Amino acid sequence: MIRLTVVGAKGRMGTAVLEQARMAGEWEIAGAIDQGDPLAPALAASDVIIDFSAHGFSAELAEASAKAGKALVIGTTGHLPEEALRMRRAGERIPIVWAPNFSTGVNLLFYLVRKAATVLGEEFDPEIVEAHHRAKRDAPSGTARRLAEIIAEVRGVALEKAARHGREGESGLREAGEIGIHAIRGGRIVGLHTVLFAGPGEVVELTHRAETRDTFALGSLRAARWAVGKPPGIYSMEDVLGLAER
Repeated sequence: MIRLTVVGAKGRMGTAVLEQARMAGEWEIAGAIDQGDPLAPALAASDVIIDFSAHGFSAELAEASAKAGKALVIGTTGHLPEEALRMRRAGERIPIVWAPNFSTGVNLLFYLVRKAATVLGEEFDPEIVEAHHRAKRDAPSGTARRLAEIIAEVRGVALEKAARHGREGESGLREAGEIGIHAIRGGRIVGLHTVLFAGPGEVVELTHRAETRDTFALGSLRAARWAVGKPPGIYSMEDVLGLAER
């Protein structure tokens, strides 16, 4: 039995993770932590922690997990630069799987987008469209941002300079090298991501549609199982699935 603590236990994802863990039979729930609950006793009793709280708490949790010597899986997004730096420093002491999306299909999408961007080259204009439920607070989604980062990495450009978030009014001609990113919010959409490469005379479209949060919950548990016993470092879900090119 792997001893697990879930942080953000009362949220949509935390609830789904706990439900899937209880059904699987290989997990001992050492803690189900939410705002105001004591953290230290749960960390001490755990082998691994899954974080679906809020970006503002993830850095503190990473530091506490490093102090306790416990593996950590981070599923929060929207981190500020200083928060991300603290988390990376914690990764020098413990294994951290840090992913914007734990779906197996989405991580395959990351892999395919990298291949597509490499093969198609700069003659094809990339546009990313993401859609989520009306309660999602950050935009673009962490997954959409990661997709854009992958394209920017392939092209050797800084995403901050290449990204174009939506268009309105007299936006002018699309500039060479732009990476378009567009966010949709409404209803109960679990998650939809499309990467479109528009080229001379043809369009390549790659899409992933999440139909239930269970896919993310199961992926985070897979990451937690994988992380236990790994050496310190920052890992991605692509590492967990064997897709990473290192």
